[in-house]
Amino acid sequence: MLALRITPILLAVLYGYVMYRFSVWRTRAELDAKSTELVDPGLREVFTRLARALDLPRIKVMIYEIEPVNGLADPDGRIFLTRGFYQRYRAGDVSAEEIASVVAHEMGHVALGHSRRRMIDFSGQNALRTALAMILSRFLPGIGVYIANGLTRLLAARLSRADEYEADEYASALLVKAGIGTGPQKSLFGKLEALTNARGGAVPAWLLSHPKTTERIAAIEAHEARWGVTDR
Repeated sequence: MLALRITPILLAVLYGYVMYRFSVWRTRAELDAKSTELVDPGLREVFTRLARALDLPRIKVMIYEIEPVNGLADPDGRIFLTRGFYQRYRAGDVSAEEIASVVAHEMGHVALGHSRRRMIDFSGQNALRTALAMILSRFLPGIGVYIANGLTRLLAARLSRADEYEADEYASALLVKAGIGTGPQKSLFGKLEALTNARGGAVPAWLLSHPKTTERIAAIEAHEARWGVTDR
């Protein structure tokens, strides 16, 4: 009887692990196939300032050849800007300092372990979703799977928002140390929705899972007050 009860959970854990390994492989294969190093004289100076603040020889940033405006960090530590984001910079919609704030934010995800944990969270969420669906469907046929999906989505959104606040704080501290300040970080927040929705499509899911812009700016200003610094 006990074996029958725990079998769905064990199957869910196995499924989650397989999905985790597949997701890591697929993500890295996609990034390797569609990315090249970003070489831009206009951005070299701000990237150098970030590197010096961290006592690094340089910060290598990659261009990911997709159109949606986004930045991301791979668990292996690589930082990516999408081609769509870079094009907005070339068009003058985003400044070099604002691009630096994106890179600093993504470096925060790497330094704080978010990128690797998100891969683990992905597998854990799939395992939890599968286990809940199996269990709830026994008691609530037809709707158990929907309840399981809703609960795991809420968990994922909460984890994502917490990570964003932490990465924002890391980026703020790095930008201040680099002499860039938090002004570009906050000004970019005010542009993000327009930039990501510039082609008339829906706001992407990754933006919806982030904290509200006003809340992110307020959190940064609270850090500034605590540190005794002002933006630029």
